[in-house]
Amino acid sequence: MAVETENPNQTMVSYFFLEGLTYTAEHPSLFFLLFLLIYSITVTGNLLILITVGSDHHLFSPMYHFLGHLSFLDACLSTVTVPKVMAGLLTLDGKVISFEGCVVQLYCFHFLASTECFLYTVMAYDRYLAICQPLHYPVVMTRRMWTGLAGITWAIGAGHSAAHTALTFLLPYCGPHHIAYFFCDIPPVLKLACADTTVNELVMLANIGTVAAGCLVLIVISYVFIVVAVLRIHTAEGRQRAFSTCTAHLTVVLLYYMPPVCIYLQPRSSGAGAGAPAVFYTVVTPTLNPFIYTLRNKEMKQALQRLLCQGSRGSTGGSQPP
Repeated sequence: MAVETENPNQTMVSYFFLEGLTYTAEHPSLFFLLFLLIYSITVTGNLLILITVGSDHHLFSPMYHFLGHLSFLDACLSTVTVPKVMAGLLTLDGKVISFEGCVVQLYCFHFLASTECFLYTVMAYDRYLAICQPLHYPVVMTRRMWTGLAGITWAIGAGHSAAHTALTFLLPYCGPHHIAYFFCDIPPVLKLACADTTVNELVMLANIGTVAAGCLVLIVISYVFIVVAVLRIHTAEGRQRAFSTCTAHLTVVLLYYMPPVCIYLQPRSSGAGAGAPAVFYTVVTPTLNPFIYTLRNKEMKQALQRLLCQGSRGSTGGSQPP
């Protein structure tokens, strides 16, 4: 399973072997069921939010439009990594991933993850306008504006991921095959390159670090202004409503940003034992997002109740007699 190169003493790998997560090998069936449960909850919860936002006219606003994009991203992000982890828990062949499959997985992961990073920044800007500039909000955040902002996040995410994927796989890979991780990510893949990766690591640190830090700084600045504006609201009910719509977003941002900092700012420390932070933001955070946004949002809870009631009436019903 190797492809010959121009150098007769060097072969290019055609597959990689994902070593998976530490400690899961002792009880693979138990962890398979655990990941299956988490993945089912993630996909079901995020698709339920996506359907609710798309079908309920009460949620026709920029905030819920962005939330729909976030739910779709979370469902896809989990799909990129979790099924392969589950396959590796069942058989050794499930841990094998082709070279092309590794390229696709790395690209899709960073495409979705970076798009989500930019989307959180747009969501913070939306909340800033809604709370700090309420009179200008309908004028600035038009339908064309909010759909354009969402589209820009996807476009920038695609370009950002394409650049990193190209830089990673332009390097030669002539062995070994074992990736000390549970999916194809930049730091563990670079460890297998048969060339100096210093430039790649510096670009990764500068690019991803700048993007993540820049987005986080913009989010923090937005929320500083938001907190000041909320504290100026005279009624307790108004302050509570404003905080409830913001704390969910801020909670998700903190859950999302902390683990990648541990991984990409220390690329040489990544390995099988460093998988815990990645599991948190690739598996756990997408699962928690639907609960965070629904449990702390009165409008979402009411919309979900309306959707479920419509579904129950449709399943029990048929047509009513005149």
